[in-house]
Amino acid sequence: MNPGAETETRTPEELPGVVTRLFKGVVYAEADEKIWQSLLGLTSHVRDYVAVLGLDLILDESEGYAFLKSREDADGTLPRLIPRRQLTFNVSLLLALLRARLLEFDTNSSELRLIMTEQDIADMVSVFLPESSNEARILDRLSTDIKKVVELGFLKRLKGQTGTYEVARIIKAFVDAQWLEEFDARLADYRASLAGTPLASAEVKEVEGT
Repeated sequence: MNPGAETETRTPEELPGVVTRLFKGVVYAEADEKIWQSLLGLTSHVRDYVAVLGLDLILDESEGYAFLKSREDADGTLPRLIPRRQLTFNVSLLLALLRARLLEFDTNSSELRLIMTEQDIADMVSVFLPESSNEARILDRLSTDIKKVVELGFLKRLKGQTGTYEVARIIKAFVDAQWLEEFDARLADYRASLAGTPLASAEVKEVEGT
């Protein structure tokens, strides 16, 4: 049965529990099956509820995730309920490269899961390092950057497979197509930073709900 067929069939009594769970972070269909089914059945109720708080519900049923995102507030009158997380330059670069790799994977493969080892990730990052950079030092920091990306929910460690990760598809919602289109233009700044030239804080975009 298509889970979407249950849309708007859940009882309003389940609404507080669903909204509370969303405030704690991303809801995944696979990991939070009960909450996910309740969310699908209360989608319009949840949207209306969080809209009063200046939030939008981002729900991708096909990919199996949902999260809350602050609405753009031009006059700055609304308080920010979902915190914005500023990313370091290295984590920003890693997220961009993972998103680009997922786009390439979806274009050229019929598989659903993009699996990468730590060595795969290191090879991917090293391609973008300037010749003048200290490659060994940068790659030594990679494990720290990967750990942060795991904490953000964009990489998932595979059980029983040390140093192996699945690229979480929710990354598509945070690193969007427009940002990727600007990626080549930003590479010059990235390489200057890696070479030791000071660069203002590098942030992919607002990272909310992770």
